[in-house]
Amino acid sequence: MRAVEVSLMYDIYFRHDINLLDISWHGLFSGESVAAYARDVKRRFVAEGFSPGYRLRMDMRRSLVQPQDAVAAFREHLGEGLFPRASRIAIVTPSAIAKLQVRREMTQSYLRIFTDAEEAFVWLMEAQPAVA
Repeated sequence: MRAVEVSLMYDIYFRHDINLLDISWHGLFSGESVAAYARDVKRRFVAEGFSPGYRLRMDMRRSLVQPQDAVAAFREHLGEGLFPRASRIAIVTPSAIAKLQVRREMTQSYLRIFTDAEEAFVWLMEAQPAVA
């Protein structure tokens, strides 16, 4: 696994061998930090040569529930049609409230929420997803 970007707020790993974008969040975002994060992840996605149909694991165990201004900023910068579509999305969080927030904001049929990162990984790798 090769780290492409490491920051205080998040880590981004592009796993070319399995077509996986693996992101871990480490804290609470603000509206401004979401904008910077969105620019960074979009830029790196293109630089890494990823395309629609990749798998995405979002590990939110260390960030939990995001403030409402950050949620609105995520919608504005990374919402529907603003980032290449994944074939499968696994969200990892132990928080019941964070799960509710994710379900409210991310309604993709190809998304599942897990409490364990390894279980999320196994689900992501179960089937060879078709490119979107």
